Parts: sequence; C-alpha cells; structure tokens
Amino acid sequence: MDFEYVEETEIESIPTVVVKNVDNFELAHIFECGQCFRWNKTERGSYIGVAFGKVIEVEKNGDDVLIYNTNEKEFKDIWVEYFDLYRDYSEIKTILKKDSLLEKSVIFGNGIRLLQQEPFEIIISFIISANNRIPMIKRAIDNISREWGETVEYKGKTYYTFPTIEKLKDATEKELELCGTGFRAKYIADTVNRLYNKEFDIDYIKEKNDDDCHKELQNFMGVGPKVADCIMLFSMGKYSAFPVDVWVKRAMQHFYLAPDLSLKKIRDFGRDKFGELSGFAQQYLFYYARENNILV
Repeated sequence: MDFEYVEETEIESIPTVVVKNVDNFELAHIFECGQCFRWNKTERGSYIGVAFGKVIEVEKNGDDVLIYNTNEKEFKDIWVEYFDLYRDYSEIKTILKKDSLLEKSVIFGNGIRLLQQEPFEIIISFIISANNRIPMIKRAIDNISREWGETVEYKGKTYYTFPTIEKLKDATEKELELCGTGFRAKYIADTVNRLYNKEFDIDYIKEKNDDDCHKELQNFMGVGPKVADCIMLFSMGKYSAFPVDVWVKRAMQHFYLAPDLSLKKIRDFGRDKFGELSGFAQQYLFYYARENNILV
C-alpha cells in the first residue's frame, strides 16, 4: 500500500479527501503518460478529470494527495482502486531497476501509477486513439461526452461523464464522425452495437487470461494488437500487456538494441524480457522516450 491513512475534510466548502504520505505519485507522470484522456492541468498545477461518473480535482501538497469533490466512502469505493493505491510501486521499481538500462526510465517517471479505468470508456477511447494525436483524441472524447453523457458540476463549471453503452447505442456514424472521430466512427458504432446486443461481453473478456483477453479484444472493429494491449493494461488489470507504438519501439531499440522488426516482434521481445511487469516497464519506457524525444 502506497499511503498511510485518509482524512475527510472540507477546503473552501468543497468536500475533500486528504491521502496522507503517498509514495510514488506525481501528477504529471500519471496524467501525461498516455494512459488517459479526460484529465486537464489547471493554472495552479492541479488536474481536473472525469471518471466513473464523477468529476474530481487532484493536487499534491508535499507528500499528501488532495482529492477535491469527493468523500472517504467514494475514495474507498472508487479512487483507491482507480489510482492503484493498494499497490507498492517501490517494490515494482526496485525489481525493474535491477535492469541497468531500464533504470534511467524508471527514475525519470518515478511517480507513474497505472490507472484502473472503466473498460467501455477505454475501449472507445483507444479506438479513437489509433493513428491520432492526443489533442484530437481528447477533443473527440469530450465531444462524445457532451453529446451523450450526463452533466456534473464542479466550481461553477459543467463537465460531462462518458456515456454508457445504452446512451451511445443511438448515435449514428455521421453523428460520431461530427464529434471528430473521423474514419473511426464506423468502428465505434459497430462496437457499441455489438456490446448492446450482447454479441460481446466486456466482463467475460476481462476474466480471460492475458493472452486470450488480447485475442478477444481484437474481435472489436478497429482494435489491433497495440490498442488491445492498451485496453488490457489501463482498464483490465492485465500487466503482461506491452503496447508498442513508435515511442516504445524507439525506446526498445535505443536501450536494448532490439531489432528493427515488426511491432509484434518488439512486443514479444518486451514481454519475454519483463514478464508480469511488462505493462509497468512499458509505461516508464514510453514516458521517457516521448518526453526526451528519443530517436534511433
């Protein structure tokens, strides 16, 4: 467990949870490492995001983490799992840093935590992410949420929850395309339709072992190996996943002299090397490579 205890309080009339003495928790590392799209940095350095039908603001104060617009019950029911706070990341980093080549990436992204996000939202979000840039991904997800999600208020501003399958089932391809999804609109419409009609079952897929889960997810239109790995890692607790994009490929070639081969072979190389901690290693490598513009 990476925190000592929790205090429930109010700050400026906002219900707040103070998580005391949190280890391995840096806001930028968590929210800027490519795993989530619904968090935005404020002028004062905190981050505001929408998840599981709630809007919260997260801020660091020394070693404490302040979560605004929530209470202790919600923290225990939602946020402790969402932020993966029961996991000891120091132990993971100690193991990964035994690899002298990976050590530099682990130190650089020392405050990364793997968020446990809502699977349906992550399936749709990472379908949108294919061959796309983060600002465009965020805009499309926000537009979909505005159109079919529910409103939630915080500090006088309106935010929008990600829609449920039931809410999104009536969205047409054209409407989805107008949200900025481009050619991915047909993939989203097909996915929502199949989920609504029970052709696919997210809970069933999530319960599969890692390799079978990876295969099952690729039955969704628009989901290839990399997107399947992202869904597994960021919403299904499958930590042998090793998503390979251009940054991870560059990092593997830069640090490990991995051959300039297919993304699949880079994925296999990474999984063989890092085993059950592959997903954690991938995030450290991705964040380091992108932030330092690693080129091969």
